[in-house]
Amino acid sequence: MAKILLEMNQITKTFPGVKALDNVNLQVEEGEIHALVGENGAGKSTLMNVLSGIYPYGSYEGDIKYDGEVCKFNNIKDSESKGIVIIHQELALIPYMSIAENMFLGNEKGAKYRINWNETNELARKYLDIVGLKESTQTRIKDIGVGKQQLVEIAKALSKNARLLILDEPTSSLNETDSKALLDLMLRLKKEQNLTSIIISHKLNEISYVADKITVIRDGSTIETLTKGVDDFSEDRIIKGMVGRELSDRFPKRVPNIGDVMMEVKNWNVYHPLYSDRKIVNNVSFNVKKGEVLGISGLMGAGRTELAMSIFGKSYGENISGQLYIGGKEVHLKSVHDAIKHKLAYVTEDRKGNGLILTNPIKTNTTMANLEGVSHKTVIDKDKEFSVAVDYKNKLRTKAPTVEQNVGNLSGGNQQKVLLAKWMFADPDILILDEPTRGIDVGAKYEIYCIINQLVAEGKSVIMISSELPEILGMCDRIYVMNEGRMVGELNGKDATQEKIMSIILQSSDKEESK
Repeated sequence: MAKILLEMNQITKTFPGVKALDNVNLQVEEGEIHALVGENGAGKSTLMNVLSGIYPYGSYEGDIKYDGEVCKFNNIKDSESKGIVIIHQELALIPYMSIAENMFLGNEKGAKYRINWNETNELARKYLDIVGLKESTQTRIKDIGVGKQQLVEIAKALSKNARLLILDEPTSSLNETDSKALLDLMLRLKKEQNLTSIIISHKLNEISYVADKITVIRDGSTIETLTKGVDDFSEDRIIKGMVGRELSDRFPKRVPNIGDVMMEVKNWNVYHPLYSDRKIVNNVSFNVKKGEVLGISGLMGAGRTELAMSIFGKSYGENISGQLYIGGKEVHLKSVHDAIKHKLAYVTEDRKGNGLILTNPIKTNTTMANLEGVSHKTVIDKDKEFSVAVDYKNKLRTKAPTVEQNVGNLSGGNQQKVLLAKWMFADPDILILDEPTRGIDVGAKYEIYCIINQLVAEGKSVIMISSELPEILGMCDRIYVMNEGRMVGELNGKDATQEKIMSIILQSSDKEESK
């Protein structure tokens, strides 16, 4: 029988007004990959923050037994000294420092006040080789992609002699290729290093692929633990545990009522803001119609976000050229304010960095893009602001005790709903959604899909940028395929398949290479 490495017993954690964890139990065997799944706000990340000492001993009830002894971690260094290392969804790397510097930051090699750079780089190389990253140890973090940054984080964890690795949404920002490579690395480290892992993810196909066991948490309580080879590991079975019911259709039904062209972009070109000779968006043309959900698909780095931001009041890029038509009239949007005035909205993929003010309450985040709607002669009407926020909280079913709650204290799915509410209150005719369901659970995704369907039923136009092909195929009436800064294909939603989209991308790459 396998050794139990970790036991968390009767863990209860309360925040003001909210019981985040209610007598949660978790057992993890040595050398297994154990998945934690549940809806946003279920308590998964909170449980891991308790385990890693981010929430110190005494701030919760219950006990943690690790490697046979009861542990009372007061901070993250205490847990790391036992070989428990957590990698958060937002990577803790410093862009302008090298890979080696990042790996040993706070754990520097050498004598007091003097770093031994030879030892630092040699050790960094050793752990980079283990995770299969061929980059120089001197390469700066800003010069490598997100997939490679994840590998740096894992190498950094291994350099701390990790025995239990906690990965919180490790593939949420990765494309399918990088995600598969990361999951295969986890399986290899399990086999070769006997590394035990706990993975939190909303990508259920990845969970089924990599996990030995799955523990389901719902509303702060442990529901069940499923074992591969014994229990049903299908996505439908996992979803039933998460949401407490069968979810027969991942995408809500909609009868399209598509009208005339609402927005058209012609011959659009955008250059990099720092490297003026580097063209990011190359002669792109497309349109979106009234009442239509238009998808823009493509691999990471295809230029989709840069295209959207450049259209949205030149939020990205230099030397932007081309024509933009809204309602049949050519417009020149020189700022975000211009874009909002012309009824165009952009819901960013980076809700925490660019979309919301995490230290502010729900009510101010909801109204910030349309302050005119809650003010009189430049003075904000606090009662109206509160009323609007409550209305959108109820309409979007945002889980929070009050609209006075700071957005930073909400789960990812509920933050996303506040971000949608912000732009819905601005009353746009055209809404660009950039990765609208990234890092949120299947139940919250369904609710956001319902909101999208409601918007287009009202005659609005929605442009959906997504790296998740099932989402694009399940929601979109028409799909453009983008690759290497160019629009390389267009498909009717009914005729589109994952194979067709990938084939268009690969063929366009082959054509570019043959030039």
